[in-house]
Amino acid sequence: MLVWSRTGRIAIWTFGAVLLAILFLAPLAVILMASFAEQWNGVLPSGVTLENYGDVFTGASGDAVWASLVTALLASLLALVTGTWAALALRIQGEHLQKFLGLLFFIPSAVPSVSVGLGLLVAFSQRPLLLNGTVAIVMIAHFILISAFTFGNVSAGLARLAPDYEQVASSLGARPSYRLRHVTLPLVAPYLIAAFGLSFALSMGELGATVMVYPPGWVTLPVAIFSQTDRGAIFSGAALTIVLVLATLLLLVGLERVPVKATAGR
Repeated sequence: MLVWSRTGRIAIWTFGAVLLAILFLAPLAVILMASFAEQWNGVLPSGVTLENYGDVFTGASGDAVWASLVTALLASLLALVTGTWAALALRIQGEHLQKFLGLLFFIPSAVPSVSVGLGLLVAFSQRPLLLNGTVAIVMIAHFILISAFTFGNVSAGLARLAPDYEQVASSLGARPSYRLRHVTLPLVAPYLIAAFGLSFALSMGELGATVMVYPPGWVTLPVAIFSQTDRGAIFSGAALTIVLVLATLLLLVGLERVPVKATAGR
């Protein structure tokens, strides 16, 4: 740290802890309390109940949980494959072409998600590509919004990868496909896992484009939360929010436990 005195470090850490508590922990604690609240007329809830979680995994709420998990998983896997492929392909191109095509890949992340949803709604509402009202258009929207982050993570991993390993493998007679599967991809495995985790988290929380294109039978968790809170069902919406947070957190914790070091060392 740039603060050398003990008093200054204590002040900085205290300020950081207070700021973290106010901006992150306090809102999360309020949502958690609201998810168990029966009534809330004062500073704290006046009653505690589990009824808000009663139908989380059944009926429309259960369908929303399933829709979010499937959408996030499929869109993240597709983004991981295409983002990795694009990063590997651009790696062997010239510097100027790399910068130009890399910039094109990041354009969707610079456009508001509502604009992406509106563009898809207009583009795929007529034949020959009539996707409006289907699950496919939701998958496409999520893929467009998260693919840039996957590409960025994998590109960063490849940029940090020393070429010595691949050159040694080539000198020993390894074919390009073998070198890719057994040298390059294992060495950037931490970046691949990070890219998938980030894409999954972003997809699970995506609302702007989804609310523009989702069909009636495929309501994701953010859309369900928005709908419930808009109708005044704040406590049920808070329960779904906690489910959304836990589902995303469990996946991220699980990805952190993947033994990438052992894989990269083979």
